[in-house]
Amino acid sequence: MDRAVGAVVSAVRGADPEAEVHDLVGGKVEVGELTRLASPSLFEDRSVVVIRSAQDLQKDVVAEIVKYTAHPADDTVLILAHPGGVKGKALVDGVKKAGAEVVTVAKPTKPGERLDFIKAEVKRHGRTIAPAAAQTLLDAVGSDLRELAAACGQLAFDTSGKTIDEAAVARYHRGRAEVTGFAISDLAIEGRLGEALEQLRWAVATGVAPVLIVSALAGGLRSLAKVGGAPRNLRGAQLAGHVGMPPWKVDRVKRQLSGWGPEGISIAMQAVASADEQVKGAGTDPAYALEHAVQVIVASRTGR
Repeated sequence: MDRAVGAVVSAVRGADPEAEVHDLVGGKVEVGELTRLASPSLFEDRSVVVIRSAQDLQKDVVAEIVKYTAHPADDTVLILAHPGGVKGKALVDGVKKAGAEVVTVAKPTKPGERLDFIKAEVKRHGRTIAPAAAQTLLDAVGSDLRELAAACGQLAFDTSGKTIDEAAVARYHRGRAEVTGFAISDLAIEGRLGEALEQLRWAVATGVAPVLIVSALAGGLRSLAKVGGAPRNLRGAQLAGHVGMPPWKVDRVKRQLSGWGPEGISIAMQAVASADEQVKGAGTDPAYALEHAVQVIVASRTGR
């Protein structure tokens, strides 16, 4: 939403760099304030009035805004930021009826939508990002859109070349990405032994509980077994429903299945079960148990 508001403000200032911007918060706007700010100035200066959290406006202020929207001032642009929902619906309905332009900002909620958001952010900075790099960035930073936008801006500014690759993301976000057991699991299942061990050692050094890493390794292997053992005639949503996973995860696991067979998965799962016993008290060196499990997982892939 902030991005949408910023785009409108930038457009106004692009036409008139001297335009004055009044940034207000809904719950603090008083009756008569909009009328005062939108009144023609002596020098006919253009202005922008932004009201954030418009759902918190008082009833009298809502009535004033709806009335103003029907006959807006020529040199004032009014922007109302409303999060949606029932609260403040009278305002939304009123300004729509008065002829206000409505811009709907859909918040990305699915992993695929967040990946599209990352690609669009990078493109805004004149760059492109490899699909694997976008996924790595999402895994490292998380789902907060502001943090993702900031990370995209940093990568676009601090790296060179047309396309941002996975190595560039790892350089800047290594400390965050490597402390997750899921990242270790993915690397081990994909046969990337050196990277998996590096991330494992980093995770242990930064205090990630060994039991969480074992759980991630076991979960990754179970996903391989479920998707690999599913009926071959199942596709898309049917396959996702059968294995109990979201479609995006099924797609990822199907890619990881390359190089794996039933026997290899069985051997790897036995190694993880042994590591689970050791990190829960049966062994004296959890770090060694985890490293051994990762080595067995990588070696258990078909052809190794």
